Amino acid sequence: MSTVQTEAELLEDLRAIFREALNVDPISPIVPETRFFADLGLASIDAVVLGEAIQAHLGRPVPFDAFLADLGRREQRDLEIGELIAFLRDHS
Repeated sequence: MSTVQTEAELLEDLRAIFREALNVDPISPIVPETRFFADLGLASIDAVVLGEAIQAHLGRPVPFDAFLADLGRREQRDLEIGELIAFLRDHS
């Protein structure tokens, strides 16, 4: 039985994943409006690592590739942490 996490819990988990899996620990706190590439300086390969780290943390598969595929169809080619939180909540 899976437990649905709150947005605040998911944000805390993501902060830990960014620190541990990607070695990203910015001076400003990671908030829902934080952007992957512009604010955190991530590269596209980091997004792949992030997807693997999220799945390992959650202990289940997550269709992270579908989440990233949307990026290629957008005019603004950056993602906000809040979008990832919403995606994870929708796929919990």
